[in-house]
Amino acid sequence: MFTVNEFVQPKTIEEAYNTIVDRRNNTIIGGSAFLRLGSKKIGTAVDLANLRLNYIKDEDGYIEIGAYTTFREIETSSLLIDHFNGVISNSVKNIIGVQFRNIVTVGASVFSKYGFSDLLTALLALDTEVELYKAGRMSLDDFLKRPYEKDILICVYIKKNQRQASYQHLRNSVSDYPILNVAVSSLNNQWRITVGARPQKAAMARKASAALSNHLSIENLEYYADLAAEELNFGSNERGTAEYRKAMCGVLVKRAIMEVLQCK
Repeated sequence: MFTVNEFVQPKTIEEAYNTIVDRRNNTIIGGSAFLRLGSKKIGTAVDLANLRLNYIKDEDGYIEIGAYTTFREIETSSLLIDHFNGVISNSVKNIIGVQFRNIVTVGASVFSKYGFSDLLTALLALDTEVELYKAGRMSLDDFLKRPYEKDILICVYIKKNQRQASYQHLRNSVSDYPILNVAVSSLNNQWRITVGARPQKAAMARKASAALSNHLSIENLEYYADLAAEELNFGSNERGTAEYRKAMCGVLVKRAIMEVLQCK
């Protein structure tokens, strides 16, 4: 549960940014789905509803997703379903329930770098960039490496190309948070393997991706999968141990590679 002293709906992004940096406990709120699970005292709650950041559009060779777009809109978007083997839509369709997905926003999930985020893992496997009000535009990979600082995520850009991808996940139940999630993609025999809910935030298995790109052998899929599990770090929480996550990583990576190989 959280408490709010003041609630504002700025008319410009500049106004929103100036408000959140004015005081330490001023915070942007989206659907507040995850915010309400914790305990926080918010000075000024900033709602971006008036900034028209709720969109999914095809623009200049990229699919642009506004920060205020909900997971339900991502799940049902024909533009996203028709690209990358539907990996983005597939990554969010099992999150809790429809009512929940109707309030969770892209901006909150991406900017907060949630370790359990299904969306981040899928986006990282594609050619994805983010645009921040203050820091500007950069690759998602670079953004995930940056230390936290107050800013506003405006948009996510996914380069439109022929990259094929697969999203795999492991849950205790269909609507639970993931124990582990994996995305694998390929474009012109250049592969990417990403793993999230480790329970740390999504990361790319670079050695395994390079090995798969340099010499793809159907007989050695387990080798690439095991390489990904070996190079990444895993932790334990109430959903699973580090050892279990590491073991399941190899299984999910192999499954994802096989699905991508079947894409046409």
